[in-house]
Amino acid sequence: MGKLEGIKIENYGSLKSITMGKLLSHQHGRPLGNMVTIIGPSGTGKSTIADAFGFLADCLEKGVEEACDLGNRGGFQHLVSQNCNAPIHFELYYRETSKSKPITYELSIALDRSGRPYVLSERLRQRIEKYGQPKSFLYLQNGIGYAYAGTEGGQDDAGNISRPDNKVDVHLSDNRKLGIATYGAMAQYNRIVDFMNFLKSWYLCYFAPDSARQVPYSAPQPYLNRTGSNLNNVAQYMCREDPKAFNRILREIQDKLPGIAKIEPKALENGQLVLRFYEEGFSEPFYSSRMSDGTLKLFAYYLLLHERIPRQLVFIEEPENGLYHHYLTNLASEMKDNVSFGSRKQLFVTTHSPFFVNALAPQDVWVLEKDKSGFSTIKCAADYDFVKEMSAENILLGDLWYSKYFG
Repeated sequence: MGKLEGIKIENYGSLKSITMGKLLSHQHGRPLGNMVTIIGPSGTGKSTIADAFGFLADCLEKGVEEACDLGNRGGFQHLVSQNCNAPIHFELYYRETSKSKPITYELSIALDRSGRPYVLSERLRQRIEKYGQPKSFLYLQNGIGYAYAGTEGGQDDAGNISRPDNKVDVHLSDNRKLGIATYGAMAQYNRIVDFMNFLKSWYLCYFAPDSARQVPYSAPQPYLNRTGSNLNNVAQYMCREDPKAFNRILREIQDKLPGIAKIEPKALENGQLVLRFYEEGFSEPFYSSRMSDGTLKLFAYYLLLHERIPRQLVFIEEPENGLYHHYLTNLASEMKDNVSFGSRKQLFVTTHSPFFVNALAPQDVWVLEKDKSGFSTIKCAADYDFVKEMSAENILLGDLWYSKYFG
């Protein structure tokens, strides 16, 4: 199970150059924790960071040209930072397990002579020996380079090679597709497979209550989709896999939903499953199609936290939308507790709510601002003067933010 310890984004919209956590190129940084919350005024780049994560996932699944055009991105020219002639660049620093050596992934995307985006360079590297420079085990420039099979071997910047028998020359037929998409499908390239599976497991949540009200007509599904339109399908899957565990989860969730006395699954004659919500004061249940936006959102978030095999990285934008503010501190606490141990899951959240931030510690929170040039800057709340000390005196972090002690 992988964990992202740091990320650098360059030339992506308002994100001219931001660094979060620890990187190969930023070794003195503090590794990102399991709970990462990004705050800041409107227009500072929170949604752009979320979209950058989505863009990386789309590059893997669709290729870089289609990823540039998906959604409202509008193509490479609208994605790249204004007045910038350099490529869009990402650097990720991740560990497969807490005991494994970190791996750096670098990706640069530029325009070719015909004005189409392509993969300018792509690289995976890891330190093989206890000391010394990391060695690349995938390195491609314009689709040409090399890859190393197995768990050993690589080449450093000076040209020193270890395990040359594991090296394979690479010449991709399509330089708009990621090399990890090709070699991550071959079992012999273990480290590439692990990284590709980590990237494939990312989940970006754009939950829409209206979508969740739909009556499901497809088969049971293990994971919520981006909008939550398959909420009942996921409930059906969880119920089918382990009915006792699913009912235990429902009992645990119902205690956290205000005004809900009981939630129970109801099997229909056609084999489908829907959820019945019993509201306090009413003898007859309501189905999800009749529940409030806030109740459905909370239920979806708690169901997401109880995935049987969790996605390794989950990104949620502004969970406070449509929710009563008094619920947010509890929701943040539940999220933090859910990811607090091990490295099975990492949660990224953007928020405007000081009530949500009140449940967090300074090292969990990153603050976006705009510099004089109009580009985004980011800083960990723990690095502001006095914030860490005041938080240690039990002054809530959200209250400090609201009172403009930082940010």
